[in-house]
Amino acid sequence: MAQSKAKVLIVGMGGVGTMAAYALEIGGKAEVTAVLRSNFEAVQKKGFEIDSLEHGHDIKGWRPTHIRRTIPNVAEENLPAFDYIVVTTKNIPEVPPSVENLIAPSVTPGKTAIVLSQNGLNIEKPIISRFPTNPVVSSISLINVAETSHGTILHDDNDVQFIGPFVSPEIKPDIVEGAAKEYISLYNACGILRIEYEHDVQFTRWQKLVYNSSYNTVSAALQMDTIRMRKSVHIIQELIEPIMSEIVAAAKAAGYELPPDILQKKILNDPIDVEVRPSMMQDVSKGNFIEIENIVQQPLLEGTSRGVPMPTLQTVYYILKGFQRKTMEKRGLWEPVFTPDNPYR
Repeated sequence: MAQSKAKVLIVGMGGVGTMAAYALEIGGKAEVTAVLRSNFEAVQKKGFEIDSLEHGHDIKGWRPTHIRRTIPNVAEENLPAFDYIVVTTKNIPEVPPSVENLIAPSVTPGKTAIVLSQNGLNIEKPIISRFPTNPVVSSISLINVAETSHGTILHDDNDVQFIGPFVSPEIKPDIVEGAAKEYISLYNACGILRIEYEHDVQFTRWQKLVYNSSYNTVSAALQMDTIRMRKSVHIIQELIEPIMSEIVAAAKAAGYELPPDILQKKILNDPIDVEVRPSMMQDVSKGNFIEIENIVQQPLLEGTSRGVPMPTLQTVYYILKGFQRKTMEKRGLWEPVFTPDNPYR
């Protein structure tokens, strides 16, 4: 008798979510339900068109097993429990709904493993607090992929992921580890990707922050690509390198000794023949919300609470909070009025 497929819900079907859905389904071990928003009508009509470095350059009309506009409510819709929920949306806790509220109707307590394929620190804390009996898994993705128009995906760099367990106080470590390893086996059942198990997920998250908290944030504030920054010299010397050093010091204070050559590697990370525009820079230019709380504020809190001075990152953080406030005003989420406790009225 054929083995039943794992039931996987993917929340966030942009580039990263679409390639996750594709890898899971072509591997043959998973049945994907995908929640689409702005691209729903395009995908419903013609499917996804995918140009992929690893899976093929002429994939047309592809859809996951199930597509829908809304988060499934397992109890109300009498649906089978999901084995995994994979979250690939941007993590913006100050803009409702929060991730935990968004996925709550689809979570079966004690059953569903929650995979957070998102950036930053402490993203797991509200999830573990809300769903203490569910394994929570970290996926750090280094894939380069974009949805260039609704339903059209360009995947032009290898799908590399480091996947491992977040510590859940009420769950035995071997259960969370097992959930992480099983997800890897589902994701790379096709056998062509680099999907690695990572036991110490926080160490890897701190390493990624060395780039994300510096290049991502400064590019957003200056609206300048990373190679122009390097050509300008002073931007690297006075902004990028100091922020990177602050992240390394904060990581050390938190118990994570990053490699001694990490600054040099991260500063020279991007090829000089490509105008690399980090995602936060693109979001600001498009008037989208930006991921500043988990990429900037959380490492700031981790460092400063342990006595680490982080003045450069702190300054950039408050500049970016200004961008976020402007976007919130445009979306009707903030009204520019003086509150009674405002000392500057």
